[in-house]
Amino acid sequence: MGRGDKKTKKGKIFKSSFGKSRPAKATKKNTAPSQEKKEA
Repeated sequence: MGRGDKKTKKGKIFKSSFGKSRPAKATKKNTAPSQEKKEA
């Protein structure tokens, strides 16, 4: 668990790789446009 561990965020930063623990594009929760005003 550290820089040599490719399964952790710190390890992926060290190896300059992306994956599940370090997504290539930083995403926020609720990035989808709101569907609240969708009334028939």
